[in-house]
Amino acid sequence: MTASVFLVHGGLWDAMDAEAFWGTTGIIDGLSAALAPEGMELLAPDRPQRASAWDVEVAALGEQLAKRSGPVRIVGASNGCTVAVLLALRFPELVDRLLLAWPATGDDAAANERAHAGMVNRGCPPAAADELLAGGILRGVSDAELASLTRIRVAVLPSVPENPSHQRKTVDALLRSIRGSRELAGCPEPPTPAFRTRNDPPYLDQLLRTIVEFVN
Repeated sequence: MTASVFLVHGGLWDAMDAEAFWGTTGIIDGLSAALAPEGMELLAPDRPQRASAWDVEVAALGEQLAKRSGPVRIVGASNGCTVAVLLALRFPELVDRLLLAWPATGDDAAANERAHAGMVNRGCPPAAADELLAGGILRGVSDAELASLTRIRVAVLPSVPENPSHQRKTVDALLRSIRGSRELAGCPEPPTPAFRTRNDPPYLDQLLRTIVEFVN
């Protein structure tokens, strides 16, 4: 069976899409070239940009995931880590590996306050923002759900350096909660300027190698 790599981009109630996150940064082209000789298919769908609940996102992306016949390796980014975890829980017969990259910090009052203000400023109803930001280590996911992921291979890729929205403590909490998970080499999260413009070290090449090694 042909394995697939399923990219879930970051963003939350904003204009971010797969092309801006994975495409303009060179990640889609780089992964496609690296995975083609392995016979692996790469998918990078758009998340619903202004979903009222996480279930809406899971339903939308789940339609595409359900069409796959072989094993699926999901790479979630930032707030997309929430969707990635929920998809892995929804499709246990398909998803066999999960990479949580630059996980957005969910259990921090200051981070959630900033995120809430930004979402409301972009037109999100306050009640919907409250629901989307609720959770534990990750928004929209209970810590018990995270602990249940031990049946699959899980890795966590930190934001380096950490920042208020992607804190080191979130990486550590995920590694403690998901037995058997491991940490991969971190880098700044795309599509920030730190990822795009700095060539020392070469973050794109490093990230591509890290993802390819994990999904293989």
